Amino acid sequence: MRVCAAPPFAADAPRGDDARWRPHDLLCVTRLAHGDNEPDWVRGALARAPWVVVRRTCAAEGFVAVGVRGGVRSERFGTWVNIEDIESYSSPEHLLGVDPLRARRALPAFIALATLRTSASPLRNHVWGPTGSAGFELATGVPTLTASSDLDILIRLPQRISRAAIDSLAQALAQAASRSGTRIDAQLETPAGGVALAELAAHKPRVLARASSGAQLVADPWHTP
Repeated sequence: MRVCAAPPFAADAPRGDDARWRPHDLLCVTRLAHGDNEPDWVRGALARAPWVVVRRTCAAEGFVAVGVRGGVRSERFGTWVNIEDIESYSSPEHLLGVDPLRARRALPAFIALATLRTSASPLRNHVWGPTGSAGFELATGVPTLTASSDLDILIRLPQRISRAAIDSLAQALAQAASRSGTRIDAQLETPAGGVALAELAAHKPRVLARASSGAQLVADPWHTP
C-alpha cells in the first residue's frame, strides 16, 4: 500500500487472527471509517464499489486490515474495517463461479482466465482463483480490467509439491498466458505465507514469503518453525 491509515486501536491491543477472512478476500462493507491522511479519491472509489481487499497485516480483535482500490494502479490505501461493518465477502476460489460480462470477455486477462477454468487446465487439481483487477471486477461488476492488465491468481498449496511440479506449473501458465496475449502472475499460498511462483520456479536458494507478521526470505515455504 502506498498510503496507510494509523490503526484505530492501541499499539499494545491484543492481536486477533479471524480465520473467516484471508489475504486477497474481497469484503463488501456497509461503511468504512475515515482514516487519517486518507486520499481524496477514497470516498469516490467506495461509492462506485463498496468493496475492500484483505491485507496481510495483523489487526486487533474486531478489526480487519484492508486496502481500498482507486481507479489507477497508484491509488491504493491501506486502512482498517470493523468486522461489524462487513456485509459479505468473496474469496478468489468463489469467484471462479462468476462469469465476466459478455462485452468484457474478449479482454486478454479474461481469455486467460477462461482457459485456466477448463478441464484441461494445469490448475484442475488445485484450489485457486483470480485476484487483482480480474477478481475485483468479477466480485463487484465494476469494469476494472484493461486490455493491458495481467491476470493475477492465487493458488492454495498447504502441502508441499515437488520441484518438477512447480516447474511444470510455471511452464503451463506461461504457455496459457502467451496464447491469451497477456501475463499470468501466480502467487502460492503456503504455510510460510504468499510466495511468487516465478521465484520458486527460478530455483532461488531463498524466496520472499509474505505473511501477516511481515515479509521474510525463507529456504522452504512449507517448513515453519
